[in-house]
Amino acid sequence: MDRYPTVAEVTESARRLVSRYPGACRLRRIGRSRAGRPILMLSVGHGPRHVLVVAGPHPDEPVGGATALTLAEQVARGDRLFAATDPAIVTWDIVLCLDPDGAAVSEAGTEGATTTATLTPTANPTLRSYYRTTYRPIAAEQPEWAPIVSRQLPESRALFEVIDDLRPFLQCSLHCTDVGGSWVQLTRDLPELAAPFRTSAAELGIPLQHGTYDALYWENPSPAIYVLPAPANTARLAAGSENIGASTWCAPLRYGGVTAIVEVPMWASDLAEDLSPYPDAEHALRDLADLVLDGGRQVTAVLEKARAFLPPPQDDPLRRVVEWMADGLYDMVATSWEPLARQAAAASADDDPRRLTTAQVSALNIVARRQPIRAAGLLLRLLQASDDTSAPALYRELDELFTAWCTDAEEALQVRWVPVHHQVEHQARTVLASAESALKALR
Repeated sequence: MDRYPTVAEVTESARRLVSRYPGACRLRRIGRSRAGRPILMLSVGHGPRHVLVVAGPHPDEPVGGATALTLAEQVARGDRLFAATDPAIVTWDIVLCLDPDGAAVSEAGTEGATTTATLTPTANPTLRSYYRTTYRPIAAEQPEWAPIVSRQLPESRALFEVIDDLRPFLQCSLHCTDVGGSWVQLTRDLPELAAPFRTSAAELGIPLQHGTYDALYWENPSPAIYVLPAPANTARLAAGSENIGASTWCAPLRYGGVTAIVEVPMWASDLAEDLSPYPDAEHALRDLADLVLDGGRQVTAVLEKARAFLPPPQDDPLRRVVEWMADGLYDMVATSWEPLARQAAAASADDDPRRLTTAQVSALNIVARRQPIRAAGLLLRLLQASDDTSAPALYRELDELFTAWCTDAEEALQVRWVPVHHQVEHQARTVLASAESALKALR
């Protein structure tokens, strides 16, 4: 496998699996998106217990579809690696793409592109090619996340209904990050997951993410494994996630199930697992806060010049994201690190537990650079599509910034491409190990 499959290709492959294994596989529609696209679920096996796998929760994280197909093929083929892959014991229910509308917008960005670097590892992929073509919706339009901000999408409802119907002992949400290492977020600890997860990453040359913005204050029972604190404990949740108990991630908890959010990197950075104390972390965090704020201001300055001729936000998902980011997101990210900066300032020695590591600072470095780059890539797509006479000059102005930011990020974070088949293999292994660990906990 040398590229990420499109949603249409994932669907067609699922249909072929049903044809090849008619006694083991079923494909059905569990709902429709806001735009009326079908949300399909492939079920493999007939066991009384259920593992629910969710691919495509974020349209700019393309590895999940390929992982979903790999898992389905293994179970349908009868690869009984352990009890969790025995189709007489466990049924695997695989949502092929939770956000088909977002995927359509993201995939449209690659149409007519001058490079396929975002898809093929042999084409020397770059952050610039990736962020010029992908799309990530605002929080209120992300099916897993929308309930946190008190919005119920049809995609969210479809997933909640499946969870209530199947009562899975494990839900696995398939995510990937642009840069960094691999990590797993759990709603309850699975102690037996740590060893196979760590072994898989080492075999495939994928670093582990020691420290992540998403789980800054979560429990960390083993390297790159993070366990959600009690949802009521909002002081330990990342900014903007205080109502996380309402998310689809937490829904299996009411049936005794557990959710694993499995992250793999597209570009690895070995800084992600550097546990050496970071010198002067307080100063570094304040510099990173300035970095995200300054980049946000520069993107917003171009946006202000273009607002008069861009499509209105209600009509264009790209415009909604750029406006949402300009309306306080950069500030929220920057100010969320203030407690960490104070903690770092109070650390007095290398072995002080308040001392931040290089891995932790690099995780925040990724976020600080990502936000303006993501907004600039979307705004460039809007400017490129505009026929206003002032659009080309604004495009050139922003593209110069965007290109420099991407190049700087690649150099500062020391990125290297992770082959797609390694991303898929590691994610599939992690899901299988999670399933076996969760199943053993039931016995």
